[in-house]
Amino acid sequence: MRILNALMLATALTLPLAAAVQAADTARITVTGEGRVDARPDMATITLGVMTEAKTAAEAMAANSAELARVLERLRATGIADRDAQTSGLSLNPNWQVPADGTAAVITGYIAQNMLTVRVRALDNLGTTLDAAVQDGANALNGVSFGLTDPAPQMDEARKRAVADAMARARLLTLAAGVDLGPIIAITEGGAYQQPEPMFRQMAEAAKAVPIAEGEVSVSAAVTVVFGLKQ
Repeated sequence: MRILNALMLATALTLPLAAAVQAADTARITVTGEGRVDARPDMATITLGVMTEAKTAAEAMAANSAELARVLERLRATGIADRDAQTSGLSLNPNWQVPADGTAAVITGYIAQNMLTVRVRALDNLGTTLDAAVQDGANALNGVSFGLTDPAPQMDEARKRAVADAMARARLLTLAAGVDLGPIIAITEGGAYQQPEPMFRQMAEAAKAVPIAEGEVSVSAAVTVVFGLKQ
């Protein structure tokens, strides 16, 4: 009886192990598919700011605050909500100058800079917004980028295209190799992202609104799919 029980236990342990080995040895193919969707942007992000210089740190900050307050007020007048304007950088640094005689550098004043990140949800007003900011004291512009307020629908479509691309690649590879494609074993998303479209322009005291060309933005996704191969 003990011998029979031992034999039954050994068989019970061997069967799962054999199944695991068989599963591990299953022929498979791994492919990565990519999907991309181009869409017209409906939002722009501007990085702009005010830089002021004065003899003392306090005077530089006071002048900067006054200029920035005017810029913010003008932005609100163009329709920018308070939630769409955020301070993204604030600095105060001494202005070092090296005398012509080559002696040690001295502080001749202080430079204050305050940068804002502004979201413009109505692209028709983007040029007017830029022009208003420039006229009311903004003298630093780091760039403009375009994006989508809600990229979820485009990202979902990009994911579908990525899966379809992976399926097509797997069929092509197995056909070329002369084997039959089996069922899907695993799907892993490699990442979905919205690629903003940057636009950089020099600051100008323009009399009319700055002309803007928003173009398109791209939403991309990648998936890795593992297929079994029919034996």
